[in-house]
Amino acid sequence: MFADFHPLPTISLPRTTDLVRPSDRPHAPVTLLSPALSVVTDLRVVNPVCISADANLHDAHQLMVSSGIRLLFVEDLTHALVGLVTAADLLGERPIHCMREQAKAHAEILVQDVMTPRAQLDALRQEDVASARVGELVATMQALGRQHALVVDLNPDNGHQQLCGLVSTTHMARLLGMPLSFIRLPQTLSEIQHTLLYAEES
Repeated sequence: MFADFHPLPTISLPRTTDLVRPSDRPHAPVTLLSPALSVVTDLRVVNPVCISADANLHDAHQLMVSSGIRLLFVEDLTHALVGLVTAADLLGERPIHCMREQAKAHAEILVQDVMTPRAQLDALRQEDVASARVGELVATMQALGRQHALVVDLNPDNGHQQLCGLVSTTHMARLLGMPLSFIRLPQTLSEIQHTLLYAEES
């Protein structure tokens, strides 16, 4: 059955062999006129990085750093989505407010204390994104003043909305090769406070 096929040659792997990184993978040039879906992370293909609601902030931050991302999906014990936590939540004012209002030490603050609960989240519809261009997506993120946006569609099997995509302004800026300066990032002072808190606890 295989007589008409010939094996391919092999080579020995040299010591300087590297794993390809996602940023090295080839992709078509992206412009503001490109389809919006070309800059959306497809959560049906890429596994979302999740963390438990009762995890501490240090573990959440370490997971972000090790994964090279700035957003985690927060889940409960049944793996249901209960919220989102971003780098801005961890490094911004929320932990400081929590320490003041709840009289907690920084090490006692949990992800659920600083995350954005599911009830306060909104999302873009997959059908709207599918018919839009990157320019509309950039305009949307600018109007929202956010670094991330969720994309949902309807699961026909159970009638539930399901997360199917994630929009990252940082990712769009990288693909477009242009700065998107409307991104709201943590303030330098907050980051310094975050570093000092960890230094005091160590």
